Amino acid sequence: MNRRTRLFLSIGIPLLLVVVVVGAFLWQQRASSSGAPAIARVTVTPGSVCSTLSKAAPRQLTSMSLALDWTPNTNHTGIYVALAQKWYQAEGIDLRLLPYSASVSPDVLVATSKADVGISSTEGIVADAATGQPVVSIATIIQHNTSALVSLASSGLTRPRDFDGKTYGGFGAPYEAAVVSEIIQKDGGKGKFTNITLSVNAMQALESRRIDFVWVYEGWEVIQAQRAGVKLNIFPITNYGVADYYTPNIVTSPTEMQQKPDLLRRFMLATSCGYDYARAHPQQAAQMLIDKANADNPGTLPDAGLVYASQDFLSPRYADTGRKWGWQDSAPWHGYPQFILNSNGILDANNKPVHTMNFDALWTNKFLP
Repeated sequence: MNRRTRLFLSIGIPLLLVVVVVGAFLWQQRASSSGAPAIARVTVTPGSVCSTLSKAAPRQLTSMSLALDWTPNTNHTGIYVALAQKWYQAEGIDLRLLPYSASVSPDVLVATSKADVGISSTEGIVADAATGQPVVSIATIIQHNTSALVSLASSGLTRPRDFDGKTYGGFGAPYEAAVVSEIIQKDGGKGKFTNITLSVNAMQALESRRIDFVWVYEGWEVIQAQRAGVKLNIFPITNYGVADYYTPNIVTSPTEMQQKPDLLRRFMLATSCGYDYARAHPQQAAQMLIDKANADNPGTLPDAGLVYASQDFLSPRYADTGRKWGWQDSAPWHGYPQFILNSNGILDANNKPVHTMNFDALWTNKFLP
């Protein structure tokens, strides 16, 4: 090797390495600045229930419908992940999402066999049983309650007892006043306030000072307000004497449970794998939600940053570390439901308060993997 060749190699090789490293860095920066995380290749832990999902969909798919409780959001991420990864198809299911309608609840659609499954809440499930149209919770989407009373930081209402004599913006449920009053009293107040039913967005009513405080979800409305620069006082309801309870829930009907148990088990397997993926990969799961929801209905989720932030909040809350997603315990199905019954907040078909109920008939884990 002559002197000129050695000189070329001593300078050229290090220079080439610098070019490659800098190029790779700039490519990575460009990808990350696009705002959309790269979708990780989906893998499942060997030996887990998700590893049993077949790679090819069966030739014959069974139609199944799921009624949403609101417009698509991060409560629904696991479902959208399972759709994007075709895990429902792998379980022989052609899942159709029924969009939220203000005129008919998911509970009614499920109870009347207009939908196979739906998204509901503990309060809704208890109320359904009282009116003779029962649905059954077959999974909890979030293990612990994430709702809170909030006020504007500028309002001077810095703790729940300050809500005495103020105006609460509600959604018209008969149990609301009892829950809010309990929170105020647990903080040393009298629990007396004005309760109005809102016909506009709750946070808009709060920001315009039409109301003094409202009951919202930390994982969406609170994050949305904070991203808009609205400063809030936040009071998680379970910090003030309200028993922890499940919401939202995936529900089905007793008829569906009796007639289609295998279909429900296959549905829950794919769904649980979707939520497990969302627990491990928040940003990628959020992107799947955004892509699918906007493909189905353009403009559904225009603020990707809100979805990413909400997903970061909810992913670790879908289930505690080491716990299987969706599993329910007896205690949350007795404490809070009995409280709202005791408060005369649940009415039967004749509009009379219900004070006793078989709470154990309202939930089951038997379809979960």
